[in-house]
Amino acid sequence: MQHFKTIDSYCRAIQIPSPKQSYFDIRSFEENMPTVIAKMPPFKHEFYAIAIKVEGSGKAISGHHTNFPEGATVFFNSPFQIISWDIVADWKGYYLMFSKEFITKSKHLQELLTDFPFLKIDKSIPFTVQPDEVSKLLSIYESIYEEQQLLKEDSLQIIEAQVLVLLNFVKRFFNLQVAKEEAIKEFRKADINLLSRFQTQIETSFYDNRLGSKKTHSTGYYANLLAVHPNHLNATVKSITGHTAKQHINEHILRLAKSRLLQTQMSVKEIAYSLYFDSPNNFSSFFKKLTNQTPNTFRKTGNL
Repeated sequence: MQHFKTIDSYCRAIQIPSPKQSYFDIRSFEENMPTVIAKMPPFKHEFYAIAIKVEGSGKAISGHHTNFPEGATVFFNSPFQIISWDIVADWKGYYLMFSKEFITKSKHLQELLTDFPFLKIDKSIPFTVQPDEVSKLLSIYESIYEEQQLLKEDSLQIIEAQVLVLLNFVKRFFNLQVAKEEAIKEFRKADINLLSRFQTQIETSFYDNRLGSKKTHSTGYYANLLAVHPNHLNATVKSITGHTAKQHINEHILRLAKSRLLQTQMSVKEIAYSLYFDSPNNFSSFFKKLTNQTPNTFRKTGNL
């Protein structure tokens, strides 16, 4: 199964032009139709996507959802979901996608999965939208699309603000419609729920420095919180995402570290202790191992 780590590699694989930015992209389905691969076998990618399909024939499978609702539909892709499609080249609408690097750069999306739980792998249920809702969402997509074509010095901040507006509108419509529906039968529901709970625990364990313990770096710590054996947690997470539980923990710590290096005036020492490292040296070694850069070099260059 193909696994795309970057938005650029995904675009090349489905035969559409490369994105203007490495960590964010927005397209209309119409512009993709002349060249996009019409039948895409199952694959995974490592970024978030939010789409509105106004029209379109064929079948798309997103995670464990094999049938989209009739009519205009909002749907999501989360990192490591299995996706495939067999479509007719008549789709209309928009989609945007962003990577963890976009979240790192953002001042307002650091608690993305807590604030917008419909992006979690077990909550990303496609839903229909009414005509008045379609026009509202399309207008936001169009504004983001226009800004992406310009890419001026302040475009990142403007796009970030518009994405936040989009997420909040989607959250409103999602809560109104999906929360009222009966829970659907989900593939490997217990395992997917465990993954979702694990992701939430990682997010919340680093809020407000409230725990102050390096235990938050270990798989065993989260397994204990979730009342499962560490081997079971690791096997479940890896079977769904292809990454170990420890890799997910490290990725989250790295994202927080990058965000604090870019967005705050905290010293490397302060960041190290805020992320529960025993010493600044251990933090620097961890950071360099995963990025091939020291924290100070990363802060100076802003290189993601």
